[in-house]
Amino acid sequence: MRPTADATHPTTPGRRKKWRRIAAALAVVLAVGAWGARTAILHLSAARSAYAPLAPGNYKVPAERSLPWREQSELTTQILEGWASHPLGDWKTEGKIAAPRALLARMATRRDLDAANSYLMQQEPWGNAGSTWGLHPEGDFDFTMAALVPILFLYGDQPAVLYPQARDRLLNTLLPLEGGEALEKVPRTLGLVPDTENHLLMTEGSRYLKNRWLALNGSDLAKHDNLANGLEKWLLKLIKGMQAAGLYEFNSIPYEGYTLIALLNLEAFGSQAVQSAARQLLDQLNWNYAIGSLGLRRFPPFRRQYEHADDTSLNGDRHVALMAAWTSLLPDGPSEAKLPGSRHIAIWACWAPYRLPDKTAQWLLGTPTDYFARIGHGRDGSPELYSGGPGYLLSAGGVNRGERSLLVARPITLLLDDGATDLSQLLHLAGPGGDFRHWNNTGVWKNVAVAAGPVHVPDGWQPAATTELWSVFQCSQSLCAAVHSRPDLGVVHLIESSDPDEVLASLTEHNSDAERLRHSLLTSDGAAVSYDPHAPQDLWVITHIDNQPVDRRFDTWPRLDMTTD
Repeated sequence: MRPTADATHPTTPGRRKKWRRIAAALAVVLAVGAWGARTAILHLSAARSAYAPLAPGNYKVPAERSLPWREQSELTTQILEGWASHPLGDWKTEGKIAAPRALLARMATRRDLDAANSYLMQQEPWGNAGSTWGLHPEGDFDFTMAALVPILFLYGDQPAVLYPQARDRLLNTLLPLEGGEALEKVPRTLGLVPDTENHLLMTEGSRYLKNRWLALNGSDLAKHDNLANGLEKWLLKLIKGMQAAGLYEFNSIPYEGYTLIALLNLEAFGSQAVQSAARQLLDQLNWNYAIGSLGLRRFPPFRRQYEHADDTSLNGDRHVALMAAWTSLLPDGPSEAKLPGSRHIAIWACWAPYRLPDKTAQWLLGTPTDYFARIGHGRDGSPELYSGGPGYLLSAGGVNRGERSLLVARPITLLLDDGATDLSQLLHLAGPGGDFRHWNNTGVWKNVAVAAGPVHVPDGWQPAATTELWSVFQCSQSLCAAVHSRPDLGVVHLIESSDPDEVLASLTEHNSDAERLRHSLLTSDGAAVSYDPHAPQDLWVITHIDNQPVDRRFDTWPRLDMTTD
């Protein structure tokens, strides 16, 4: 009789397997300890292994497309020409970002094709796919694969551009992953650490597209059939999970750009089902950008990385590069479109067939109406809140949810059509103190902002009307910003008016009690807004509207609630 695996048989296979797992886990712990405990914790926090769907909300993401788009613009031509003239450089040091883009641009512009193909034929993979960490310092090769896939699909059947020998080198050597077994975990973590969204999409998107290219070009091997090997099902689950729950790495600096280019690859070259799923997620992300920006500038909260917490540029994200390039392709787009940065991301807009939905494109060119939007990011996340309209945007700075949350809270900002490019040029408020980890900067409602710290007024701004409690600034011909500021409280109320004296008189009549301003404001249209600037970091700062309690638990907010006037 075979003995049972219990305490009387300490050497049974089940018990040995248990001890092997324990020993393996201890080995990882020791390795992580050598790597640095804080770094390890933050890396473990950088991925989400499961997606908890959120309610979709009351607003349908725009998807209709009817606008005519140009094939190229002065800006996209500049981007391609710039990369085509970029030195190819050393593969080991330039192969992650610059060299693959320089190769793509040379082929797109038909420049130096002999040199480009010769260079490609000489290369080997400089690393492995998956995140880099202490025991896997040679990771991140998926960045390269995601940039090589477009070369294969765009020029793999054009032997005069991508020479057959160079194509075979790219396909068989530089895109090493095939088959259906997804690399879901960070390499050399014994399957304990899920990899991050951008790595999963770049790695498995590239594997999927290599399989697809081979299947479309004659391979009848089961491992190249993405339906038979299960990879398409896995990839669709990943993409649809992101759409249902929102990105974990939302507004990520710098990783959102790599998530976007991986999705653009799939939207361009995937099966009909994969193209549709990728397009829907891209539409959602691009609409979120449109309502959270003004003039292609924005300053939202983001997840990853803490070292970017001090970035004050209004063009510091990577998404803006695609938006600038896309809007330049509109017939009524900006006549002198400029790229604020991230041209390594912008090159995807130069060749990818994806185009923005009509409404998203129109909002990027100019906000047509007043609106208020709440974007949920799920359990232990930070919401995004925006109150905007023609020529202005109040953008909430969000909230940190503890060290492991990787959430960077930022000041609440007022963006105007004034050409500002840095936080220092904006009216903004945050608090308490100067450490974003202690902030709850979710205090934004319709044309109202409040925080547990003072209002910072840009140099050169002068109030048009003042009292002891209020300063009124004329922001534009038809918009005033009323400011109440003290060391532990900031209140900003936007009022459509060209008469700051009249605005001040109304404020003085209805909001003249300094103590009452600590917790409530009567707006210019008669709404009573109550708030708690020192709210716990899991609750919305706004508490009541017209004495009615609001839903403050933003962990359960839907993906998008939005009202327009």
